[in-house]
Amino acid sequence: MEETFVLSATGLHYSRIALASFFAILFLQSGLDKAINFRENLSWLVGHFKETFLSGLVPLLLISITLSELASGIISAYGIVELVLHNNHHVAFWGVAFGGLSLVFLFFGQRIAKDYAGAGGLVSYFIAAVLGLLILGY
Repeated sequence: MEETFVLSATGLHYSRIALASFFAILFLQSGLDKAINFRENLSWLVGHFKETFLSGLVPLLLISITLSELASGIISAYGIVELVLHNNHHVAFWGVAFGGLSLVFLFFGQRIAKDYAGAGGLVSYFIAAVLGLLILGY
């Protein structure tokens, strides 16, 4: 029986590259934005979390999520290189795994701040991360 493109080795390979590219772009842009505009982000987040138990931890949390996002973006970008040059999907897997962890951190913060719309906006990214882990872990 003939394999379809999606289930073929070629389809799987290109799907892995697409996933690593998506997470590299997502988290490099987001992490760099947080780093470059740190003061503005910090000011907004202090107000966002002022009524929560996290209010005193906002600077530390912003640094943590920035580093987590940058790690995910950098690992995912290197994962693209490994996929293209060596057909090795393990690095991209860990990039997406760190991305999923970053999304859980962001989701937690949005829920604590009672920003339910913001939390809901993260769901599609999290679904992409879970599917990405399945595809990259296959």
